[in-house]
Amino acid sequence: MATVATDTGAARVVDAVKTYGTGEAQVRALAGVTVAFPRGRFTAIMGPSGSGKSTLMQCVAGLDRLTSGAAYIGDTELSTLSKEKLTLLRRDRLGFIFQQYNLVSSLTARENIVLPLTLAGEHPDAAWLDQVVGTVGLGNRLDNLPSQLSGGQQQRVAVARALVPKPEIVFADEPTGALDSSTGTEILTFMRRAVDETAQTIVMVTHDPHAASFADNVLFLADGQIIDEMPDPTTERVLDRMKKFEA
Repeated sequence: MATVATDTGAARVVDAVKTYGTGEAQVRALAGVTVAFPRGRFTAIMGPSGSGKSTLMQCVAGLDRLTSGAAYIGDTELSTLSKEKLTLLRRDRLGFIFQQYNLVSSLTARENIVLPLTLAGEHPDAAWLDQVVGTVGLGNRLDNLPSQLSGGQQQRVAVARALVPKPEIVFADEPTGALDSSTGTEILTFMRRAVDETAQTIVMVTHDPHAASFADNVLFLADGQIIDEMPDPTTERVLDRMKKFEA
């Protein structure tokens, strides 16, 4: 079983249970998970389809409510917040990279990237904005609408939007799933640098052993429970561990 960090961490769940449906149709997506995500660290969450990895991330990030147990961002227990306060917490303290991009179709790439700061009445750090935009390769597409961008370019916008506000935690759901391997590696390298150089905290759900190798630690889920973890992962070690799920 995975060990649980003694530090309360940037985010954590305690005895987290999440069920969907009722009666015979009930599905237990999380079956009593307790784990902390350390500050300034990069954690990957892996597991087979239906293991609960995305549910865990969504509940920790306040995108979904636990059936029982508690989820915290820092010292803030999410269940104690009103819907409005939870929305503000997500806007002001968290960053998100979704598989579906979730870009605003009427805004340009630049406007989408700075949207969290615009909503908070703040301005981006110009030098950091330029660095992020340059890293994700969007310098000549900032004035384009999402409909004028490829899927990979839209994902780059989503990655930049999550990183530019310098949130306490970035939650990433398959952040390189729509990208070619070269661009994906560039973005993962940049996310790794954000952790090493600015103490960014990143929690990433992925099925890709190569992506997981950029993390400090990998948590493995099965049947709604953490069944193993791997510090200092490599692509080969993660791949070997994932093969055990198939077996």
